[in-house]
Amino acid sequence: MATATQPTVTLKQIAAELAEKHDMPKKHMNELMDEMVVHIVKNLKKGNRIRLAGLGILQVKKRAARLGRNPMTKEVIKIPAKKKVAFRAAKELKEAVGK
Repeated sequence: MATATQPTVTLKQIAAELAEKHDMPKKHMNELMDEMVVHIVKNLKKGNRIRLAGLGILQVKKRAARLGRNPMTKEVIKIPAKKKVAFRAAKELKEAVGK
């Protein structure tokens, strides 16, 4: 069963919609959104959790080093430790999307 490709909404598109709704220049709203992203990244780099009310929590989690296997050659390889950004959806988001 083939599924249609889901459309992607960009930060600039969201900023344009918000600018129109709040009667602000698009350029100003784009700058605000870009600044928000910069602050989120800066705080994640520091190890802080970011709670976006109604949306969820962003945080950095550490993944331990582990052994894996190359599926082509079946060779055992070492996968190094790394950090990843994890998102946990808020109850409100889960309920809104689940309907």
